[in-house]
Amino acid sequence: MSIGLVGRKCGMTRVFTDAGVTVPVTVVEALPNRISQVKNDKTDGYRAVQVTIGSRRPSRVPKALAGHFAKANVAAGYTSQEFRLGKGEGDDLATGGEFKVDMFKAGQIVDVTGTTVGKGFQAHEAA
Repeated sequence: MSIGLVGRKCGMTRVFTDAGVTVPVTVVEALPNRISQVKNDKTDGYRAVQVTIGSRRPSRVPKALAGHFAKANVAAGYTSQEFRLGKGEGDDLATGGEFKVDMFKAGQIVDVTGTTVGKGFQAHEAA
């Protein structure tokens, strides 16, 4: 698995091609991802990088998580994600660093994964 970037869906819009055809696109806000931990085979049993995004008030962060962020010397974020690393990948990563959108090139193909908010058996309103 390769290193990714955590973002948040902002909405939808459309883009017009040169031929005048409209293409629907999803707008994703990708804030800088701060590296809070780099895991390795020796200590953790697998290789991964843990990132956090956004900011959170210190009073809203659990003490265990506050200690985790303080050890890495990064500001507390509202979510943490982990990306598994392949062999030889991410050797130059260090805690406190950042991933930004500029790590991608224009026209580069990327995989996007999303999580939907389930509605369960929500009743539909009758007309």
